[in-house]
Amino acid sequence: MLAQKTGDVSGSIPKRSEPPLTSRPIPQHQALCKDPRGIILQSMAQLKIPARLTTLIFALSMSVTLSLHADQNDERLNGLFEQLSLVRNPVVLRATESQIWAIWLEHENTDVQQLLTLGTEAMNRRQFPEALLIFSQIVENFPDFAEGWNKRATLYYLVGNTDASIEDIKRTLQLEPRHFGALSGLGLVYLQQGKLALAEEAFQQLITVHPNSPSAQENLLLVKERRAVNVI
Repeated sequence: MLAQKTGDVSGSIPKRSEPPLTSRPIPQHQALCKDPRGIILQSMAQLKIPARLTTLIFALSMSVTLSLHADQNDERLNGLFEQLSLVRNPVVLRATESQIWAIWLEHENTDVQQLLTLGTEAMNRRQFPEALLIFSQIVENFPDFAEGWNKRATLYYLVGNTDASIEDIKRTLQLEPRHFGALSGLGLVYLQQGKLALAEEAFQQLITVHPNSPSAQENLLLVKERRAVNVI
């Protein structure tokens, strides 16, 4: 669920002190995101959707939703995850993470790739209704594409709708159980909600997938410390 680059809200593992996105909800958008389908039903004219985006969304909705290659199934990932579990050099580690992210973001349908980019750009500009429309179109038309769910989970977190974010993270993990961005995001959302046992479980799963992630170890330690204080 997290951002691949610093300052980008599209997807990587944050440091312990940083939530995956801003932890402050955006009140003017909360009602909007409580009813995500309401946005889809609004006219694109009301949302002032650019013509280029309208064309892409129309093309996507007209696509035959066959089981296109969803890139969480790319065979290259197996070798990269093996490397991820072995390397300790931080430079090599980040390079390997970046390669994995690049594969996750790929899709055979060029319209999907363009929309994912446009949705991420809209989210980074905090144009949340437009981003929600885009990501929802992707997951509805291509539900087997894990990164579509991950991006929408990120958006929901941004607007303070953590329950919806968790649901989309779970869909991401059903499709790609190794998604370290989604696992990290899940742990941080549970941590924010005060659900420490669930947060600890998520970070443990993250370490299983990405054992050399410094932020995973730090976050797990943080959760254990908070649980110990609560017991006392």
